[in-house]
Amino acid sequence: MQFFKSLFSNLRIADIIDIIIVAAVFYKLFKLIRETRAEQLTKGIFALFIFAKVSGLLKLYTINWILENAMTVGVIAILIVFQPELRRGLEYIGRSRFFTKSFLEIKGESLSRTVDEIVEACASLSRQKIGALIVLERQTGLNEVVETGTKINGQVSSNLLINIFIPNTPLHDGAVIIKEDMIKAAACFLPLTENMNINKELGTRHRAALGISERSDSLSIIVSEETGAISIAENGAIARHLDSQTLKQILTDMYKPKDSQEAFIIKWRRKDEQGEE
Repeated sequence: MQFFKSLFSNLRIADIIDIIIVAAVFYKLFKLIRETRAEQLTKGIFALFIFAKVSGLLKLYTINWILENAMTVGVIAILIVFQPELRRGLEYIGRSRFFTKSFLEIKGESLSRTVDEIVEACASLSRQKIGALIVLERQTGLNEVVETGTKINGQVSSNLLINIFIPNTPLHDGAVIIKEDMIKAAACFLPLTENMNINKELGTRHRAALGISERSDSLSIIVSEETGAISIAENGAIARHLDSQTLKQILTDMYKPKDSQEAFIIKWRRKDEQGEE
C-alpha cells in the first residue's frame, strides 16, 4: 500500500497527459492494423522480443546474439514490410479534420442530385443483373488509378453510369471513379485485397473494391453480376445486400463524422453474417 501511495504522490499532471496520449496512439495504431497482415507480423515481432529477453536471462548467448542483431536490423525491415500500413497511417493523419474540408462544405446543394443519380443507376443495374463497380473518391487522391482507365470528366448521371456498364461495350470492364459530382474515368484497374479471410463467394469486383478501400478512404459500390445484389466497401470492410433506400442514406451520410460511417458498416456486416437480406 505504501508503494502505491509513494507512486501516486510523485505522479505529475504532465505524466498523466503523457500516459493518455501514448495510450491513445497505441489504440489508434491497433485499429489501423486490426484484421490486416500487419497484425500477425506485429505478434511475430513481439514474440522475437520476448525470446531475446528470455535467452539473455537463460544465458543462451548464441541465440541471444542472433535475436539481438535481428532486432537491430529489424527497424529497416519494419519500414519495408509495413510500407502499406505506414502509408495508410500517414494518410489517416492527413485526412483528419485539421487538414481537410468536408465534402458537404465543398459541394452543398449538388450532393442530393449526385446521390440520387448514383442510387438510380445502381438500382437499374441491379434489376438487370449488370455487374458494376463505382469508387467514390474522398480526401485520398486516386489519380494513379484514374491513369489506368479512360478519362471522362463528365457530370454524374444515371444514364451515363448505366451505359458505361452495359456488357460488351468498351468501358464496361473495370471501375468508374467519381470525385464530387464528376465521373473522372471509367474502365480503371484496382488493386485486389490481400485479405485471405474474406468470403470465398466474393468475386473479382468485390475483391477489387476491398483492395482500393484498404489503400484509401474511398467508398466503393458493387453490383453483383450473378445476383444483382448491391454492396459497399469501406476501410477494408464490406456490407452486402443493400436496398436502394439504405444505399441512399449511406451515400448521404458518408461524409459525416467517422463514427456514423462505421456504425453503418458494422450494422450491415452483422446482418450479412447472419444471412439476412
